[in-house]
Amino acid sequence: MDTAAGGPVFAPRPAPPAPPVPAAPVPAARAVPLSQRSLAPDVARGAMLLLIALANAHIYLVGRAVTPTAYPVAEAGSALDRWVAFAQTLLVDGRAYPMFSLLFGYGLVQLARRRQQAGGDPASVRGLVRRRGGWMILIGALHGILLWSGDIIGAYGLVAVLFAGVLVGHRRGRAVLVVVGVLLLAGFAFLRGLFHLETTAMMPSLGQESAGWAALLRLVEWTSGTLLTPLLITAAVALGAWAASRGLLDEPARHLPLLRWVAVAGLALAVVGGLPLALVSAGTWQAEAGWQLGLAMTAHSVSGYAGAFGYAAVFGLLAARAAGSPGPVLRGLAVGGQWSMSSYLAQSVVFCAVLAAWGGGLGTWVGTAAASGIALLTWAGLLVAANVLAGSGRRGPAEALLRRLTYGRASGAQVSVNSASVERPSGRSA
Repeated sequence: MDTAAGGPVFAPRPAPPAPPVPAAPVPAARAVPLSQRSLAPDVARGAMLLLIALANAHIYLVGRAVTPTAYPVAEAGSALDRWVAFAQTLLVDGRAYPMFSLLFGYGLVQLARRRQQAGGDPASVRGLVRRRGGWMILIGALHGILLWSGDIIGAYGLVAVLFAGVLVGHRRGRAVLVVVGVLLLAGFAFLRGLFHLETTAMMPSLGQESAGWAALLRLVEWTSGTLLTPLLITAAVALGAWAASRGLLDEPARHLPLLRWVAVAGLALAVVGGLPLALVSAGTWQAEAGWQLGLAMTAHSVSGYAGAFGYAAVFGLLAARAAGSPGPVLRGLAVGGQWSMSSYLAQSVVFCAVLAAWGGGLGTWVGTAAASGIALLTWAGLLVAANVLAGSGRRGPAEALLRRLTYGRASGAQVSVNSASVERPSGRSA
């Protein structure tokens, strides 16, 4: 109350503050349409499926002594078999899977970035990555127990669950994962060589003619392998996340000098580092002591990371050269990459039906060259099938299932607007 001219004057009561207006809900991020996917990662995945097939097929060759790299010993094959073993050890084994791991890490950051752009906060980003990883563990378990205990899907899922926060938004954390991961990889490879024991099958389940016994062995093999493999692939996944944070494959034309250098240096290091073990696979050199084989396996494993980056850089350069108008080969490979999980699972179906001792049984008597020929035909057939079936814009069945499982519960949910901790690349996002 105030006074003026001898009388009381009442000031008007201030209006109460307006209630806060909640931020408009933002729909949860969804899977990116096929037409908007980055070309280079898909081309790389499509081509790497061939290397994955080559890396896996010879492991089905059982019933005879095998080298530390799971190829039949030189005495059990022809000159062509030895040359194929040499070339694949040099250019495929220990290079294809790190490349796939790199692309997996790259894809995780792309997935997280889309969630961020839809308004997701850091917790929702991590939750999406972990939810996807959890379903991948289940898919990997089914694949590993029913078909192929060397499954990699479950291990990728476990990495996503354990390290989601680090991979999609923590630079220093990724650097730690890379350093520790490479050291673990090198140590494990050395110990494998140091304590190598001669065997007739890299995986005992592959030598079983009984489907039931083979399934029981695969349960043990898949479980132990899935728990161990993340220690050996996390560094590659973290490197892929780092590459995605800089958009190296999203806009490769902006990074041509770096990609050229990485392609040349990475593949050169892979060849040099893989040469000793390639000579072992071909039967040209026999390590006289365990430590010699250990060093050869260490050099091969570590240089595989360089080779993985080299291959990725090559595909980035090819995509940049296409300049928005890829030819039929790149388009076909890109479709294969979009169907990579379905094709990877289908490879196991074919290999078990044709090569496994409990299946077609060809793996008990054919050589390395024949197994690689089967791998090549399998990859080509699945690539053609993917392109035919993708004509209507459909995703691969495994990709569609994972998408439904990952986004199903959140498809109608709303997420609050907040700043996410996912790094953006220097250019446009995928």
